[in-house]
Amino acid sequence: MNMAYPVTTRNYPNGTFGAFFADVPEAITAGETECEALDNAKDALVVALSGYLDAGRSLPKPGKARRGQRVILLPPRVAIKLAIYQALRDQSMTQAQLGERIGVDGKQVRRILNLDHESKLSQLESALAALGMVASVSVTGSS
Repeated sequence: MNMAYPVTTRNYPNGTFGAFFADVPEAITAGETECEALDNAKDALVVALSGYLDAGRSLPKPGKARRGQRVILLPPRVAIKLAIYQALRDQSMTQAQLGERIGVDGKQVRRILNLDHESKLSQLESALAALGMVASVSVTGSS
C-alpha cells in the first residue's frame, strides 16, 4: 500500500506558505517558510487520516506526484497501522476477528489501530500477517 501523498505548496502575498493535499482535502497547513509548511504538512496529513479512522471511512489512495511535486511520507509505524486499518475494511474483518487471529483481546487491537499508541513492531507484523500482508522497508537519503 502506497503511503506517499503528493503535496502542493503555495506562496501567499503575505509571505506565508500553504501546503495542501489533493487526495486528502482535510489536510491543510501553513508555515512562515516553505520548509516549515512542509514539516507541518506531515502532521496535518496524520491528523486528517486519523479522522478517516475515527469516522470509519476508507483511506484515500495517494495520487501520482506530478513532475517536480514533493511527496510526504508517513511515519513508518503510522503507515503500517493505516495499512492494517484499510485491510480490515477491504476484507470485511472485524477487530475481534483480527484479535482472535493474532491471539490478543479487542483492547490490544484498538491500540494497534490507534495512531498515537507506540505499538510493538512485532504486534504490527503479526496483524499484517493475519491479513495476508507484510511490511517492507525502504531507506533513502533525506531531502
